Amino acid sequence: MQLEFFEVPSPCIGICQSDDKGQCSGCFRTREERLNWVSFNSDERQKVIKRCQQRKKRKSAPAKVKVAEVEVVEKQPSLLDPPAKAKISNSDDFDFGDFEL
Repeated sequence: MQLEFFEVPSPCIGICQSDDKGQCSGCFRTREERLNWVSFNSDERQKVIKRCQQRKKRKSAPAKVKVAEVEVVEKQPSLLDPPAKAKISNSDDFDFGDFEL
């Protein structure tokens, strides 16, 4: 166990706006973490700060796009597309001698 001489400071940077997930846009704490900050002990506060750092990394990381899914979507025809026309060959390569009349 580590001795602590100083209180763990709040990660608040004064930008108190919630995003669509309910996390603060400034410090990345959830609503419950912001409300209960004063009642948390030092260990709980450090865990909250680590979670906030992870949330910040996830939010700032570029979105990953899977190439395989994109290729499948591009190759699949839409139901609204006109039907493909059958190609008919006009060459004289057909041998009609095998057909019975």
